[in-house]
Amino acid sequence: MSKPGSAKGQPHTGKKRFISGVVEGFYGRPWTMGQRTELFKREQKWGLNTYLYAPKDDYKHRMYWRDLYSAEEAEQLIALISAAKQHDVEFIYAISPGLDITFSNPKEVAALQRKLDQVRQFGCRSFSLLFDDIETEMCPADKQAFSSFAHAQVAITNAVYQHLGDPETFLFCPTDYCAAFCTPNVSQSAYLHTVGEKLLPGIDILWTGPKVVSHKISVESIEEVSSVLRRAPVIWDNIHANDYDPQRLFLGPFKDRPTELIPKLGGVLTNPNCEFYPNFVAIHTLATWCKATADGGQRDVEMSDEEQDPCYSPKKALTLALTDWLQEFLNTDQPGARLKKESSGEEPMQTDGGETPHVPGPGENPLYTAEPLTLDDLKLLSDLFYLPYEYGPTARTMLQELDWLRKHSWAAAWCSRAQQFDGMCEAVVQMFNRLSNAPNRCILYDLYNYICDIKSGVGLARAYVKTLGGQGRPSAQLMNTDPEPWGFRGGLSGEFQRMLPCHGNRDLFREPPMSAVYCIRPYCPEDKTEVQRIFREMQSAGEGKVPSTILSAGEISPSPQCALVLEDEIGVCGYALALTDAKPAADKIQMTTKLSKDFPSLVTMQVLPRVTDPSPAKRMIGRLLSNVRSSGSRGVFCELRQSNRRMIDFYTKLGSFVPIQMAGLPQDILAMGTSL
Repeated sequence: MSKPGSAKGQPHTGKKRFISGVVEGFYGRPWTMGQRTELFKREQKWGLNTYLYAPKDDYKHRMYWRDLYSAEEAEQLIALISAAKQHDVEFIYAISPGLDITFSNPKEVAALQRKLDQVRQFGCRSFSLLFDDIETEMCPADKQAFSSFAHAQVAITNAVYQHLGDPETFLFCPTDYCAAFCTPNVSQSAYLHTVGEKLLPGIDILWTGPKVVSHKISVESIEEVSSVLRRAPVIWDNIHANDYDPQRLFLGPFKDRPTELIPKLGGVLTNPNCEFYPNFVAIHTLATWCKATADGGQRDVEMSDEEQDPCYSPKKALTLALTDWLQEFLNTDQPGARLKKESSGEEPMQTDGGETPHVPGPGENPLYTAEPLTLDDLKLLSDLFYLPYEYGPTARTMLQELDWLRKHSWAAAWCSRAQQFDGMCEAVVQMFNRLSNAPNRCILYDLYNYICDIKSGVGLARAYVKTLGGQGRPSAQLMNTDPEPWGFRGGLSGEFQRMLPCHGNRDLFREPPMSAVYCIRPYCPEDKTEVQRIFREMQSAGEGKVPSTILSAGEISPSPQCALVLEDEIGVCGYALALTDAKPAADKIQMTTKLSKDFPSLVTMQVLPRVTDPSPAKRMIGRLLSNVRSSGSRGVFCELRQSNRRMIDFYTKLGSFVPIQMAGLPQDILAMGTSL
């Protein structure tokens, strides 16, 4: 295995084009070849230029990445790559070998190159190596060959890139692909620094933003990661991804990414909903965003209070997308489409008996006539299934009105507001009816489970409000102790979630607010057993003892006035302990660490997972640091296992603690300190 290539290789000449398009990178049933071809047509029409083939459940892409494609599979891929070229879409073939590859084995590298050589024979000229969502522990053979996981990944990526002849487009997805995964943070991540320094400059790096599913992506955050990676990242955007929750679909606009980002990025690829047809909005609005120019192009001067980008209005982009999507709904030129009799040029088929269509007589029921789908229906649909971190305006209004109605049944305005709420519920029902009768059945079938679910939920709320107003008997669905299955949310997953203490904490509309009462008090000798229990429960596997472990384990007592415990209604749920002078603890375990004069004191803290609000822990550590400062100490340090991301993230977000160098600490220990 060759050593990692240097990032000082020969870069591509000229400015790369901005990568824009779609990544099929979700978990679940992959799209069909026909759907992908339809996607290429849309991308060409809307001005997008890229498709990244990375379906997680294509087993030869990920689980069995070594296996070559069969003749039949090869034929399909050849046709797909050809279709992409016909529509001026760059087809990027991604492979994800990280589940089981041995980086130091030359045969593994050869297998990877052989697989990509096969795909290159299909006509593909752009490639991607993905190392996302994998374990970070290297096998013993790789530990001997490489100094870190990052070095192993960079070595094989550079080797493959050079084997393929330095393709113009080659994407690399790191294991730490968002800020939340970086230890201790982006700017100080050893993993990202290695990737940035050692990965050849012609290779682009994928990045999802602050989180896996990022609510907002700021210019400042991209400038920070670009500095570490030594190149502008390509955003793999999961804002419309729904593979993590089978009850959610996202039909809102591409938003909360300022157009100022465009010149600072290598590109943007959206990884949208698993269902193909509902992605019309996600891809259409991304295309509109990509066309926006932050350097003097046409500016959008009509902005709402929530829209601060002068070059792009999510609201207007959504309206444009829904207007075009409406035409897709009404399109009968689709497999399974319901043809309208009046629009068909053919005579209706006659039966053997020569029967003519039924015409109702006097007093008979009229024939059912479906009303046509409207743009307002699609706006309502989008509002109900908006984005991961927010509902659309109509959905928010409905939740607010229902909350008001159930609390103010005595108010004078109750009846008029109840009537307005009933009208909104009726609009949802009519939207469902018109969607169900839309000619394009392909779109309907992708939406059907979701719109059935929201119709059911709205129906229950509607019945409840009528009961509050004394209109008829209480709904059997609401009041019955043995309801029909559709009257409650079923499934084992739901049962598990409702038993957890944090259930409901991330509801977008929370009423009443999820809150708990916490007490921070001084530590007393009777608390020793509880502190030891919490320490054992939260302890991570590591290499030997350090001063903080013997402090938590009760082998050495905390300094006077330097010990606190956190209690909730169940009991002790956290602690914070300190030694104003850490040297006796280090001497007790015969530790060779040389303590810093600037950080002579030690603090340690643990909080049980049931404490989901970080505020009590922040107050507790603040009080402890104040007490340590009063003792005359000039600074404190804490010791954290590298695997303890929760506490590393906590101390980092405090803003005052920074990583410090302390010789003699075990390899898996990170020291962080702050001046007092």
